[in-house]
Amino acid sequence: MDNLNLIMLSAMYENGGNTTHRLLDGHPELMVYPFESQVGTPGNGDYLSSTVPTRYRWPEFSTTGDLAADYESFWDEELKTLLRVPGRSKFKDCGLDVNEDDRRNAFSEFMTNKPRIRGNLVSAYFYSMFKAWRNLNRSGTERFYVGYNPVQILDAGKILSDFPKGHILHVVRNPWSGYADTKKRPFPLSLERYVWTWNLSQLTALNWKERVPDRVHIVRFEDIVKDTKTAFADFLAGTGLEWNDSLLAPSFNGVPLTEVFPWGTIRTPTTEANIATANELNAEETQAIAVQSAVMGRQLGYADFLKAC
Repeated sequence: MDNLNLIMLSAMYENGGNTTHRLLDGHPELMVYPFESQVGTPGNGDYLSSTVPTRYRWPEFSTTGDLAADYESFWDEELKTLLRVPGRSKFKDCGLDVNEDDRRNAFSEFMTNKPRIRGNLVSAYFYSMFKAWRNLNRSGTERFYVGYNPVQILDAGKILSDFPKGHILHVVRNPWSGYADTKKRPFPLSLERYVWTWNLSQLTALNWKERVPDRVHIVRFEDIVKDTKTAFADFLAGTGLEWNDSLLAPSFNGVPLTEVFPWGTIRTPTTEANIATANELNAEETQAIAVQSAVMGRQLGYADFLKAC
């Protein structure tokens, strides 16, 4: 299979995935997708369809079709909105310079003489983005492409199969801060639905970590903001990446950001802000989350988290 070296980043909603995505952005050995990768396609339709939005699933393709339709089928809403109707994009001032016709051509170019299978099509999706990115800051030492989708861990089996040398990095955050931040969304999940999905995501991550420990990596948001170098140590060792001080601060296309917003709800990734966010919940919400997340919370080291709040 002729595909790319891919690291797929995953995190439950408001669990620090966007923050981690921006921290990885400036690493000289990584080519980091500018926004959520949103690789899902209309072909997705399984037992998780009522749980996870299509845009956050691993893609499925019909057995018949052509490359133009394959390109369009990728959800990729954040990037396509910026390129097609920039005035409506929350990233309109980010400075990205990409011509979508160039990307379409690069997508087809990558697929030349390759079988039309999922791994190759996903590779073409990432390859074409960086081929068409005119003002991309390159180091010349890049070894991995990096994508990010919330709850992408739920499709870990497909990802690891399509990319035999690929890796998954799953980010975990305590459910109190996560739920407090998701409540700020225009259409937030209910507390019960949020915690249920949080539990499912973390259980899936732990199971895959047990099965494929050298390719599935788990890091806690709390550890990232406390001691970034230590938090990323196992992930870097597992992928063969070198430590770089760019991991200490969020950036976009290598340019430092003063806050993570609008890439995510978390604006200031610090221990203090994380605890303050958890404290936005009332006593009833705090207790409900404690009860409903107790088992996975113990597994991930959150049994005593509320004592710090």
